[in-house]
Formats: sequence, structure tokens, C-alpha cells
Amino acid sequence: MTEDRARITHMGGPTTLIEVGGWRLLTDPTFDPPGDRYAFGLGTSSYKTAGPAVAADRLPHIDAVLLSHDHHGDNLDTAGRALLPHADTVLTTRAGTRRLGGNAKALAPWTTYRLRSPSRPTIEITATPARHGPPLSRPVTGEVTGFALAWEGQRHGVLWISGDTVLYGGVREVARRFDVGTALLHLGGVRFRLTGPVRYTMTAAEAVELCRLMRPHTALPVHYDGWHHFHEGRAAVERRLAAAPADVRDRFRWLPAGEGVDIGV
Repeated sequence: MTEDRARITHMGGPTTLIEVGGWRLLTDPTFDPPGDRYAFGLGTSSYKTAGPAVAADRLPHIDAVLLSHDHHGDNLDTAGRALLPHADTVLTTRAGTRRLGGNAKALAPWTTYRLRSPSRPTIEITATPARHGPPLSRPVTGEVTGFALAWEGQRHGVLWISGDTVLYGGVREVARRFDVGTALLHLGGVRFRLTGPVRYTMTAAEAVELCRLMRPHTALPVHYDGWHHFHEGRAAVERRLAAAPADVRDRFRWLPAGEGVDIGV
């Protein structure tokens, strides 16, 4: 595969396998079967409603795990955690690195880590800001990060992974600093009964607004299915897109579960 294309396989929830230039990158590993309940803090919890499209033991060797955060089960579950030591590198938040240890490396916002190999293109991975809820929620919801991936040969711009975040100033700054070719958007409009209408990830409306600002060549929704606390599934996103301007709506593309899709980058 040439460096102007990436193969992306959606495993379910936030989990994707990104293959480019001989590199294999895995985002937010979640490979548990459905049914288990996970605590999220402040008395909130949720359960998994669908298993992964591809089992963890069928994955190829992983060069790097891009982990938006380690402390919520819908982004790193038990089977996903067991996979981490088998990857060469785990890139995540500073707080997550302290908890995980081992091969985890911390990336503060706007700092860059380079994946290097003599036979493969260098990938520059820059941490981007994320906020997992409303203003002042970070002490409760914890530290989260997104990732912007750049390598020689990209035609449309960086591949950006939002991580679990709402739309706020830090995310808008990503749109100002980067020419984004492909946006992997964590959606779902996450909320819990205990905290009422408060949302902890982007809604479909926020995704439309962000893509109006960012204007990526391709927008790929993830993190919208497979969990009880995801309150905006594909149907809700499609309803919002139907009312969006065509130049925004036509940027969105749905990834089939478990099938690698070649994306022009």
C-alpha cells in the first residue's frame, strides 16, 4: 500500500486498526465479550452490548497503541489491557503512563513522538487536546488525548483521532493548527442517568459543526455503538447529517465492522 492510502479496520466502539506504510497502529483496544458492567466514577456505570468484530488473538503484531485514556472500560477493557504488553509502544496521557508503566510513553498536548524504521516512513504522532465532558469536568473525568498522524506522502493532510472529547476550544485549535485529511471522530453523545443531560463525548450536531470548521477530506465516525451509555447511534448521526449542508454531509463515511477499508489520505 502506498503512503497516500491507509487501511482502517473498525473493530467496534472506539477500536480501529490503522495500517499505513508497513506500520500497524491500534486505537483504544476494547476486545471483551458483551455483557460485563464497567464503573466510570461518581457512581456511574455501563455495560457492553456488542463484542469486537475481530478477536484480539487474530490481530497482527501491533507497532503502537494510540490510547486516548486508560481509565474507562469503553476505551480500554480487560482484554485490551492484556494486549498492551505485546505492542512495541503505547502512547497515551501522562496520567495513563504513570498508571500503566511498562511500554507506555506519555504525550502532553502538542508534543510529538516519531515512529521510525529504516524500511518504513517515519510517522509523526502529535498529541492533541481533548476534554471528556463539560467545563471543569477534567478532575472527575480524567486526562484524555487525541492524536494527529503525519507522514511523507499524505495528499489531503494529517490523520486525526479525536479521542473521547466534546467540542470545545482545544478541539477547535486542532482545526486551526492542522490541515486534517482524515478525521476519526469519537461520537456517541455519551451520558448517564445519574448526571442527566451532561454529555461526555461529541454529539452528531457537534461533529457536523466541527467538520464545517475542519473540512476534512474524510470523516469516519467511531465510538457510537456497542455500549449502553452511547446515546447517539448511527441512525441519530445519519438524521443529523441529512439536515447538514452537502459539503459537510458528503465528507462522512461509515466503516463496516471488521473489514479493512482503504482510505485516501
